[in-house]
Amino acid sequence: MSSTELPSVPPTSVLPEPAAVRVAEGERLRSVRVPGATFTVRSRPPAREGLPPAFYVHGLGGSSLNWSPLMALLDDAVDSEAVDLPGFGDSPPPDDGDYSITAHARAVIRCLEASGRGPVHLFGNSLGGAVATRVAAVRPDLVRTLTLVSPALPELRVQRSAVPTGLLAVPGVALLFTRLTRGWTAEQRVRGVLNLCYGDPSRVTPEGFRHAVREMERRQRLPYFWDAMARSARGLVSAYMLGGQQGLWRQAERVLAPTLLIYGGRDQLVGFRMAQRAARHFRGSRLVTLPDAGHVAMMEYPETVASAFRELLRDAADPAGGGDTVQPDAQGDPGPSADTGGPTATTETTRG
Repeated sequence: MSSTELPSVPPTSVLPEPAAVRVAEGERLRSVRVPGATFTVRSRPPAREGLPPAFYVHGLGGSSLNWSPLMALLDDAVDSEAVDLPGFGDSPPPDDGDYSITAHARAVIRCLEASGRGPVHLFGNSLGGAVATRVAAVRPDLVRTLTLVSPALPELRVQRSAVPTGLLAVPGVALLFTRLTRGWTAEQRVRGVLNLCYGDPSRVTPEGFRHAVREMERRQRLPYFWDAMARSARGLVSAYMLGGQQGLWRQAERVLAPTLLIYGGRDQLVGFRMAQRAARHFRGSRLVTLPDAGHVAMMEYPETVASAFRELLRDAADPAGGGDTVQPDAQGDPGPSADTGGPTATTETTRG
């Protein structure tokens, strides 16, 4: 989950051993070693054999846990694996300390190659959306479909609420914020993250909040976590500056895989206005807008996201069955991290 808050991290010599990461019921964790990095991969056994593989990439400050609600809803449609990017979740930092978008994309490619599961249905949220875009552009052989939830693609006019996250890229700012927030509790930090990332933080259940607090406490014990945050933010900002064939928008135009774009109307980190621009750049894409959702729709409205993906899956299997622009009223049921209700989803299919 993306965040702007920075905790006070004690010296490594006085840090207690981090607690184990949470594993939801039915999930498994395994470690994968590839050249330059070691990953933790979270998987959920499919409901039956022979389902196509799916691979999920989280956002800045998040982990594979961000995808657990959606993975549980899709276990009858895909064989799911979610990665902890180097330096996040349960994965140690990369060997070379490179947290650029290119390095993250290279790590995902190596992980997919090592598993031999490709081509996959590739998902990405926020920073993970930028990473997934680059993977789909440079290695189309590894990607069957592409699903992007609030992808962090370059914006000329950044929302004011997203500025603190961008400031993480400035050398020294992470340390300054750490000192300024030294007295914050894990509960305060989690509430700040939820207020920033959810359209309606009240949808998080008490159990979900307790899990988030425990995860925040675990992260505060990792001596490298905020360095990974700052360097990844710097890598994202640097990617925004790239032009030519390496530019993210140019790479979006090169994506061949059927693409689903999901944007939240209350997203404080990725501008809702970027939805139409993304739909123009990803050829033949399907755009779903959720007016009440924030930055992590797959956590806030997992039922609605799962339904939209199933439609993409059907269209990808039968390209001739796609229609013109449609606007269904899709009421999403609450997922494991939600209470009641769901957004009205607007779906648009573009032709490229």
